[in-house]
Amino acid sequence: MEDYIYILDFLAKGRGDLPPHKRQPLVYGIGENQFTLLELVPKKDASFVIGERIYVGKDPEKRKKIAKIKGRINYETMTSTAHGEMPYVILDMVNNQKERFLKIFNESPAISTRFHVLELLPGLGKKMMHDILDERKKKPFTSFEEMCERIDFLRAPDKLIAKRIELELTDPDQKYRLFTRPPLSKSHY
Repeated sequence: MEDYIYILDFLAKGRGDLPPHKRQPLVYGIGENQFTLLELVPKKDASFVIGERIYVGKDPEKRKKIAKIKGRINYETMTSTAHGEMPYVILDMVNNQKERFLKIFNESPAISTRFHVLELLPGLGKKMMHDILDERKKKPFTSFEEMCERIDFLRAPDKLIAKRIELELTDPDQKYRLFTRPPLSKSHY
């Protein structure tokens, strides 16, 4: 269960593809811990800003803006606005939790004798992976900026992480999941 989500879209009048009698206000959000995509029902008169972090956990006293969580959804179910905002929101989420994602670069193991977790990051080749592994043996990385200083040609490691999260959310056939839960099966939607 996610305690906090980041807002991807707010439909004050509900989904336009539903008949008027079935429409209700909806919020699309992405969970902070497992990047769970959720459809939520807002409280009456609540307003939202895309990218806003809000509490959706079990404590009703802390839940100020969300009436209930309708459930988990797949990427295809979300609106085009949510699709468009998701890369920016994910990048903000990665930068808000830098220590968590630095662990990937500092501690990630090999998957097999020929394949390493770091190779799952889009745009990170074997040479750069070896450079990261060599540098982390000397001293753990303390920031994304320091990584860029210590490793030639590495730019924006936060974006590498964000791209991987986005890939896991948009491609249900991903074999390896570093950050997200497997998608719902087709029978759930």
